[in-house]
Parts: sequence; C-alpha cells; structure tokens
Amino acid sequence: MQRLALIDYGSGNLRSAEKALVKVADGQAEILVTSDPETIARADRVVLPGVGAFAACMAALQARDGAIEAMSEAVRTKGRPFLGVCVGMQLLATRGLEFGETAGLDWIPGDVRKLERADPSIKVPHMGWNSLLGVSDHPLFAPLAKGEVYFTHSFAIFPDDPADVAASVEHGGRFPAAVARGNVAGVQFHPEKSQKPGLALLARFLEWRP
Repeated sequence: MQRLALIDYGSGNLRSAEKALVKVADGQAEILVTSDPETIARADRVVLPGVGAFAACMAALQARDGAIEAMSEAVRTKGRPFLGVCVGMQLLATRGLEFGETAGLDWIPGDVRKLERADPSIKVPHMGWNSLLGVSDHPLFAPLAKGEVYFTHSFAIFPDDPADVAASVEHGGRFPAAVARGNVAGVQFHPEKSQKPGLALLARFLEWRP
C-alpha cells in the first residue's frame, strides 16, 4: 500500500485535507499526518496544505526540524509526486511579497503577490466558486475544465515561466489557479472544499505517475 505524507506544520486546513484524502483513498493508500523527516522522506506521495500568511507558514514549516530537507529528498531527489494546496502551493515560489519579502522553496520560480483589481467593486480576499480558464491537458487538471472550485485567498503565485501555469481564474484580473512542473503540482483553490471536482482531483493525485 502506498503511503502519503500530509505535512503537519500547524496549517489551518490540515484536518479537512486529511478527511478528504482518507475518503478518496478508500483504504488503498495510507494517509500519514506527519512532520517526521524520516516518514516524509520515505513517503510515496507528499501533500503540503496551507492557510494563512506566506511568511508565517514558511516560518512554521522551517520550525519543523528537517521537514523541508525530507520533502526535498522525497520530491526533488526521488521524484515522488507532490501537491501543494493554497498557501502550500504558494510556498513553491521563489519568494512571497506579503508583509515584506520572504524566501520560499523555489521549486517553481516566481513571486507570490497580492491580487490586483482594476474594478474597486471586486472584493479581495477572493472567496467563492469559480470556473477555471486555460486549463492545460495535464492529467491532474484537464478534467477541471468543466465545473467550479472553491477559492479563499488574497495572494497568488505568478511563475516566471508561463509553461508552469496549468490553469487560471478570473477575479478582477486573471491569475494562476494551478501550477505544475514535472512531479510538482499545486492549486490555489481548496480541493477539500470543492465537493465532487475537488475530491476527483485528489483521487487523480493518488494515481498520478509523473
């Protein structure tokens, strides 16, 4: 049975992410909520959740001794599939520009910036259901060209390489909603709150062979 490491670093959506993953795994994968470096390094798949400010989440992840190094071993060295969710996706960037500049993991080069809006009637934070635009043929995301997913955020990742953008969304302007590079993928929306489309995405992640 494959083992999935769901990284525990005090993220606000950890339990809902765990519940959703357990549901779609249906006993075919072991979901391990952990910050233990050995467990992470040996995992077959890694999911990094996240809710809150970029700097606070990065600091919390760094405070889990050896967790980032273990993630890098599993994902960057061994090529295990990785999924970042919301701020867990944003941490893939080179830097975050929330409350100053904070270095990220730099797995997908780019910046995390506050959403800009030309129309003052558009509210930020962006909260609610949206359809995705420009969805790529990536096996994780192609089925999301139909249906809507749930967002709640004020910042988004902007990769240096447009090829890293797997889907976008419109809210006062167009910005990335999903990214992918090799065995690394991330989503700005919350699969665990996106009902059927979100659960289907998590199920595909458990089967993904990048």
